[in-house]
Amino acid sequence: MTRGLFITLEGLDGSGKTTQMRRLTAWLTKRLGDEAVVVTRQPGGTATGDRIRALVLDSRSAGLAPMTEMTLMFADRAQAIHEVIEPALAAGKVVVCDRFTDSTEAYQGGGRELGSTTVLELDRLVCGGLKPDLTLLLDSDPHASVSRARRRNERDLKSAARGHDENRFEREKRSFFIRVHDGYVAIAKREPGRVVTVDARGTPGQTHAKIVEIVAHKTGLMNAPRRGQNVR
Repeated sequence: MTRGLFITLEGLDGSGKTTQMRRLTAWLTKRLGDEAVVVTRQPGGTATGDRIRALVLDSRSAGLAPMTEMTLMFADRAQAIHEVIEPALAAGKVVVCDRFTDSTEAYQGGGRELGSTTVLELDRLVCGGLKPDLTLLLDSDPHASVSRARRRNERDLKSAARGHDENRFEREKRSFFIRVHDGYVAIAKREPGRVVTVDARGTPGQTHAKIVEIVAHKTGLMNAPRRGQNVR
């Protein structure tokens, strides 16, 4: 059986990843079928990962040490690889994941100033060489992206009337997100064959069109018929 394809979406919170994940998944599903596409996220995506997500993103976890935060992200990743990602890839499926190690390198390595060396060493130990086949980096203005993310999370908190939020990172200073953005830029320059930067400053439709073109060429799906479409 042919091994599957691993696609990740990266970028600052508020860059439009959630919308683009949904649109890309719908596009892939129309061509490959529901069973051929697996969608997941980090942190989260498993029962264990969702508990880790609740801890690291909640504003009440403000006292987490940077190294604790980073190792929790890798604990989540280890479980996701074991439970979701590797089984799906082994079955020949396309895995679309919201964030992977690049986020840790940008946010903890860059934003928290832990450096890339420690992140990449943990990646080697935990991920065992597993890397995305294609990473779509949504590039956006840090200030505008974080402002959107804050408004979204506050709105979600009010509508759900829950006792926690996912605003911990959004409470950071502008300088933090500048470092995160710079971290992403450095990754894209280091790995141009894997990471494709997508200008996400336009409308969601414009960004989706760019993503589809990139994914189609990378996967060979540009001229592939939709599932159920007759081939003449």
